[in-house]
Amino acid sequence: MTVADMLLSLLYDRGEVFFSLEELARAASTPRARIPAALEELAHRGHQIETSPAGVRLHRPVRLDGCLIERDLGVMRVGRSVLCFDAVDSTNDVALASARQGGTDGLAVTAESQRRGRGRRGRDWVSRAGQNLLTSVLLLDSGGALPHEALTIAAGLAVAEAVADACGVQCQLKWPNDVLLEGAKVAGVLVERHNRPAPCIVAGIGINVNAAPAAGEVHQSAACLSDALGHSVERVEVMRCLLRRLDHWAGQISRGRFDDLRRAWLGRCGMIETRVVVQAGGRRYEGRVMDVSPLEGLVLACDGGTRVHLAASNATVLR
Repeated sequence: MTVADMLLSLLYDRGEVFFSLEELARAASTPRARIPAALEELAHRGHQIETSPAGVRLHRPVRLDGCLIERDLGVMRVGRSVLCFDAVDSTNDVALASARQGGTDGLAVTAESQRRGRGRRGRDWVSRAGQNLLTSVLLLDSGGALPHEALTIAAGLAVAEAVADACGVQCQLKWPNDVLLEGAKVAGVLVERHNRPAPCIVAGIGINVNAAPAAGEVHQSAACLSDALGHSVERVEVMRCLLRRLDHWAGQISRGRFDDLRRAWLGRCGMIETRVVVQAGGRRYEGRVMDVSPLEGLVLACDGGTRVHLAASNATVLR
């Protein structure tokens, strides 16, 4: 660990309390003379260092940083390595490009902003720079052990569980990829399967942590976690919880354990026995939701008496 990383960890854990430079040097077991250069390095990485006669502290909420996200994360696969960028075209694209390199399975990519962030069905993903969580996870899958349908609902479930763990806020799930807070969209998921440059899945996740798109910027009502809580939220903690939960469900899926995933997902979904209209594969379906399967998708009892299974990859719930 570099001196700058050590100082970042110490300052982050200190919270709102100032560190004198002498105290900081002792805690980092480094000469006092090396502290200013290390703090300058943190500033170059985008962290805001507040100074006063009492010393220094980090401005809150803290910028996303791989050092803070990775430390003591305790994951088996997802999040073993984290890359944080200021701005990219799309975190999904960066994650996919990384599949060309060795040792990138489970890589998580985050960015403070995206120039061409995308959601499902060709829609843009709108997010204010430096306020929210924009991340993509790369999962290599040469053996086909990670079904697209299962990863889609697992990613949404991981978001809801992470928000509960990090903030104590309970979210609801709407098939196929929406995470809702009191009926408004607080997060979305875009899972893409690719065969080049290697067989893999990229799970893109956007969470409105400290800002929601304004009315008119998106096609449905949106919410953010900070409004629900009445204060800003540390994105680092949401990200760490997200990686842990996604790591858990990716492990369950790769071992073929789908029953727990289905039960946990349905426990946060209010769609069962409700009427919906779904556009899928160029057709329109109307009927009653019977189930959501991690392998077969939405199970719909259509008004005409037939029962269909609709895959998340090509379906949209119209109402």
